[in-house]
Amino acid sequence: MPPCILLSAYSCCFRFLGNAGGFHQQQKEIPLRLFHCLVVVFSLVGTCSAQLPDYYKTVNRVTWVVGNIDKVRPAWATLGLSDIEEYPNIQLEGQFHGKPVTIYAWQITGHLGNLTVDMIQPAEGQANAYTSFLDKHGDGILSIVHEVPNRQALEKEILRMKEKEVAVLQQVTMQRDQVPATYTYFNTEPEGKFALGLVYQQGGMPGTAVGPGMVSHFSPVVWDAAAVSAYWEKLGFPAFPMGHARPRADSRYRDKPLSLAFDVGNQRHAQIRYEWISPPPTPANIYADFLNKHHREGIQHIGVEVQDLAKSIAAYEKLGYHVHQSGAWGDVGKPQSGQYAYMDTDSAGGISVELLQRY
Repeated sequence: MPPCILLSAYSCCFRFLGNAGGFHQQQKEIPLRLFHCLVVVFSLVGTCSAQLPDYYKTVNRVTWVVGNIDKVRPAWATLGLSDIEEYPNIQLEGQFHGKPVTIYAWQITGHLGNLTVDMIQPAEGQANAYTSFLDKHGDGILSIVHEVPNRQALEKEILRMKEKEVAVLQQVTMQRDQVPATYTYFNTEPEGKFALGLVYQQGGMPGTAVGPGMVSHFSPVVWDAAAVSAYWEKLGFPAFPMGHARPRADSRYRDKPLSLAFDVGNQRHAQIRYEWISPPPTPANIYADFLNKHHREGIQHIGVEVQDLAKSIAAYEKLGYHVHQSGAWGDVGKPQSGQYAYMDTDSAGGISVELLQRY
């Protein structure tokens, strides 16, 4: 039971017992008092579980770290990254693991439908969160970032996380169109498998353009989903109890039949869903491929909703990206069913695209 509920329960029951000395005279009153006590205690369950700040209900952007932006940018431009703005030779000032840091980098910002992407290539020979991520894992999404409404909210959340024994990994400020924007990354990646991020800019961050190809979910892949779920729940986020996906005859891996059972769970606290996947090491599958290739658990793919799966696959293949794994759910073609295909875009930025068509 959370501390706030336990304290309230103790206080309520103490008052109840203290006032129950004249038991025989108060037999009729005690059940009513007990009922009121229980109402108070259980109503606090919602209060205590609602401590997560509202800004976590909206994903503002992702921080996507790459080693060669010259290679990755044109690839994703053809895959739908639009409204690209360049920030060459940027300088970020702040702290890394609590020590002063100056970071030189090249950044672009664009939109994948409803998702804003900050793609950043840090200069070599520096010690910071970006180079550390690249050195350990290669290209990929370092952080899912939420926008805080003001600096007071930012400081309050830093304090809340500190009380939960989560330190700030890196906090840096860059000039965005001559207005400073401060990015705060918490050190959640070791146990939570990605860095939780916050961004603050006076007057608000630029809005997200909504175009074709809506990102429906992020999908981190992990070995021990129960441990990861417990970690995020400790920080106030909803748990993701895992369900079991059974093998299907229509599943394929690299054009060959795939008999794969795996666990999957969802978090729905934000407008973009989090789909957590826990795969077996065998038979060969793209989830285990990611874990072995990047030597980490983390965000393996983003899901993109499409109207015509076959047509979308053909468009990707024309660009040189092929289906590495595919499957379906439900009774295909009927309501509550669908089909999906994972395209091998991992070579361009360390993230695969899952194309989904729902019926």
